[in-house]
Amino acid sequence: MKTKVQASAAFLEPAKAPAVKIFGVGSAGVAMLDTLNGGDFAGAGFVAINTDASSLAASSAAIKIQLETKLLRGLGTGGDPERGRAIAEEQFATLKTACDGADVVFVVAGLGGGAGSGISSVLARAAKEAGALVLAFVTLPFACEGNRRQQQAQQGLDQLKSVADGVICLPCQKTFKLIDENTSVLDTFRITDGLLVESVCGIWRLLTRKGLIRIHFDDLCALLRDRHSESVFACVEATGPARAREVVEKLVAHPLLDEGRALAESSAVLVSLMGGKELAMAEVNRVMEQIGRQCEHAQIIMGAAVDETLKNRLSVTVIAAKQGPVPMELPPLAASGDSVEQVTPRGIMARPGSRCGSSAPSLTSEQREQILAKNAGTRARKTGPKMRQAQLPLAIISKGRFDKSEPTIHKGEDLDIPTYVRRGVALN
Repeated sequence: MKTKVQASAAFLEPAKAPAVKIFGVGSAGVAMLDTLNGGDFAGAGFVAINTDASSLAASSAAIKIQLETKLLRGLGTGGDPERGRAIAEEQFATLKTACDGADVVFVVAGLGGGAGSGISSVLARAAKEAGALVLAFVTLPFACEGNRRQQQAQQGLDQLKSVADGVICLPCQKTFKLIDENTSVLDTFRITDGLLVESVCGIWRLLTRKGLIRIHFDDLCALLRDRHSESVFACVEATGPARAREVVEKLVAHPLLDEGRALAESSAVLVSLMGGKELAMAEVNRVMEQIGRQCEHAQIIMGAAVDETLKNRLSVTVIAAKQGPVPMELPPLAASGDSVEQVTPRGIMARPGSRCGSSAPSLTSEQREQILAKNAGTRARKTGPKMRQAQLPLAIISKGRFDKSEPTIHKGEDLDIPTYVRRGVALN
């Protein structure tokens, strides 16, 4: 399958930028939202959502929504995602109203706790009902944070992927590939938050930055909407005469792209190239050609822009989306009492069993010993060769509602067993 590259030229055509709202959910999401609020996001609306009043009070977001009920008593979710989800469901109308007027909704959260894991999926569903394209940017906890937070984060991620159009997930454990032994805890979390912020900035530039080759909003919607995909991202830079080759090498070796495996498994790839006035068309072509070789089966959307502040730097942001699994529809079960035909390995249709028949119940060890003892004391009535008891080809079917009933035992004998079997009488 040939790689499909879509590009939209916008030299003269003025395009209206889509309305974007960025939601920070939970303590980690609100903290990352404040970092984004200080960047170049002109025209974007910032909304902070949490159950903790103290984190909202310190937030710089223009709109703050505290999801609170009498049950919480101002103490937050207590790290329980079910509480966060229940509170979000109770105030679903408030969340949907906050999403009104947005073409694109960014949900930024750290999964593993109560608010981020519980509220994010409900917010994404509210945004979709409001008619917006929903992109989620989330982090997964470090392994050292414990299996409880890991399980809660995975459950929250699965719920978010089932609702959002695209989910960009950053497992914090991968950050160890970018730090050394002397990196402090604060610096590690700062690096992790910075990586997620870079992905938000990359998508923002794809949607809003006027470029020589621009990504149209309709193209992005057609690519992501209702795919329920899981995405990974990477942002790299290079300088010098060989910067086109260098950025591709950095992308292939990037730990967040699993050393290039994420590109090979992707079904859709978004690429944003930015450089100074010296950005050459040959460089753009060289980068896209190399990326296309890494993901031959993916649909590629590319955007390119000139930013004078980059000077001699070439910046490339890649978002690789992997198509989610399609649920298999199970065949309807046969109604009780219906006759079900079975196919033998040779393809012969077996006859349905009689409703009057019964399966031979299993014997206990004591019952078998009693039967053997009686058979040993029974003398043959006729002389001659001993007859062998052969097994009749009778169909064995279920006893229906009597399948789990107890056997009828009388004086140590199971009366459900035919008499000729209990007494060892051979059928001539």
